[in-house]
Amino acid sequence: MLLHDLIDVLPAYKMVTESNPLISHLAMDNRKVEKGSLFFCIRGYTVDGHTFAKQAVEAGAVAIVAEEDLNVSIPVIKVRDSKRAMALISARYYHFPSTRMHMIGVTGTNGKTTTTHLIQQILTDHQIETGIIGTMYMKYKGKQVEVKNTTPDALTLQHGFADMYEMGVEAVTMEVSSHALEMGRVHGVDFNIGVFTNLTQDHLDFHKTMENYGRAKGLLFAQLGNGYGNGKQKIAVLNCDDAHFEKLETMTAVPILTYGLSEHADYRAINVHIHESGTDFQLVKGNDIYDISLKLTGRFSVYNALAAITAAAASGVPITSIINSISNVQGISGRFEKVDVDSPVHVIVDYAHTPDSLKNALETIKEFAKGKIVVVVGCGGDRDRTKRPEMARIAEELADYVYLTSDNPRSENPQTILEDMEKGLSKNTYSIIENRKEAIYTAINQAKKDDVILIAGKGHETYQIIGNETYDFDDRLVAKEALEERF
Repeated sequence: MLLHDLIDVLPAYKMVTESNPLISHLAMDNRKVEKGSLFFCIRGYTVDGHTFAKQAVEAGAVAIVAEEDLNVSIPVIKVRDSKRAMALISARYYHFPSTRMHMIGVTGTNGKTTTTHLIQQILTDHQIETGIIGTMYMKYKGKQVEVKNTTPDALTLQHGFADMYEMGVEAVTMEVSSHALEMGRVHGVDFNIGVFTNLTQDHLDFHKTMENYGRAKGLLFAQLGNGYGNGKQKIAVLNCDDAHFEKLETMTAVPILTYGLSEHADYRAINVHIHESGTDFQLVKGNDIYDISLKLTGRFSVYNALAAITAAAASGVPITSIINSISNVQGISGRFEKVDVDSPVHVIVDYAHTPDSLKNALETIKEFAKGKIVVVVGCGGDRDRTKRPEMARIAEELADYVYLTSDNPRSENPQTILEDMEKGLSKNTYSIIENRKEAIYTAINQAKKDDVILIAGKGHETYQIIGNETYDFDDRLVAKEALEERF
């Protein structure tokens, strides 16, 4: 595609050195540049792509998108925001693939992964070929691609959409993080349905305030617009029980469908009963009431199910088909996942890494625990420090005993993280064991019959990041080994 045809999608730019080369590749990493590439200079947290412009030219780049003047021999397209320009140009390069599929974006602090998986299962069971993108992977048509971020960068995203469409995918359900919205990664993605799960404390290292964090989440609904990009009405699906609901209402111009436990919800749950193997409730839609039995445990699972039910209904799936599908979902990897070992001690692994998600997990365990509740928990390094004492406080309040340990310390000193967490504790019902494997083994070896151990924070992750090194580590496997060794 010719350069001028690509950059026509930009609302404003300055062309330095007039030329119109053929673009045969897009790159944001100079090490991936090839002959015919359009190179995007992206400012990152630690690296500035502008410093690699000359290397990109040497590697074969024929044009560059940048935010500043560059001393290079090829055309430079100067823009205010390279990330957003990259998102729009990559969408244009791949012929706007999102407009050719039914797009569902799910945003919120907690519940995104479970909700997207529930939606995917419902649509798939209804014979709609559906792809999924999120924290765990990009998956479609039997193909699975690992991704670095909950919402990948725009180049990865648009290339993925194009590949999905070429392989016959009809719908995509994807997690949309606040970082992705703030940084413009989903610019140029034509969502049909936006889903909001909830808003609780997280990522304040990036957003600084809850107000900024909430505004970032709202961008998904603000950009839905009121058009018919692919001939379908856009719809916002909102949790009306969340404190941020009224703010989101004002941020979108599209029709809204609500879900929750409150009486005025369009899709409402009543008579919720939580047990160890799942959750039962009744769905109220208008004058109709439907019985639902989930194999997912917890009140938070009811909200995730309601979000998925509402999004699927808005996608045209009959309510009876939705209920049949959602009742058969076995569980999501690393989300309140029970470690499958026949033992008198119960171990649950959950991705809970925010104060609210930890609170939800522990409150759910309280619904069925016969013995004591023990939690093994840490906090990630190079992330929001303000939530560390709060995570520990919640663990102490809702569990009988707490083991503070490492999560992914990254470049931080693990002891510093643990000291931050310890500030939230006031009782002498805890131990600090920096080594995560040792903490898990100790918790299991000290547990008594009918005790329930929650291993929180990492969920599906199969690695641990310490310093600049990434090691193999899976909470589920470590717990399984410890249980089998003891019992």
